[in-house]
Amino acid sequence: MSVWKRVGGILKSNKSVPETKPSNPFEDTKVGDIVSVDLEEYVVSGKLTYFDQGFAPHRFAYYLQNGKHLSCLLVEKGRTYECFICEFVEGALDDPNDVPTRLDTGGEVTYELEHNRTDTVRTEGNTDFRAADQVMFWRYFGTKDRYFFLQWQDGKYVAMEGERTPAGLIKFLKASSEPKSH
Repeated sequence: MSVWKRVGGILKSNKSVPETKPSNPFEDTKVGDIVSVDLEEYVVSGKLTYFDQGFAPHRFAYYLQNGKHLSCLLVEKGRTYECFICEFVEGALDDPNDVPTRLDTGGEVTYELEHNRTDTVRTEGNTDFRAADQVMFWRYFGTKDRYFFLQWQDGKYVAMEGERTPAGLIKFLKASSEPKSH
């Protein structure tokens, strides 16, 4: 073996391998993955990613299916991840200008408007919204750590009621991406 081949081999072996970005399951979970919340398992059937044009995503909504039951895991990104397990609520409003600042759901909880905003949304799988379009979003807070979320896109409202869930109770399992051999 020549000296130049040896030097070339040494130089090639010293090249650093490009660093791979660590996966963040609160943001990188995909349709088909499994989410376990407080020991109950769900399959992710849809995903919404909310962002402002030109900025990183700040909210993720995972449509979770357990048999025929459909729930939603809402993850809001801030200094930490705020997680909410929500159930879909039936109802209707005709105009986004009619959204109240106080909601009484006819039960034991009255909700106060915390904030609202308009975001662009990306979609994967089965969701209620169109991709790459604007969604208006309202977040309400109530007693007993209860929250109400209202979303609107082109005449369609989606309402969810839920509670804050500690991120430590949520586990993410990736779906197998390798083809099965027989």
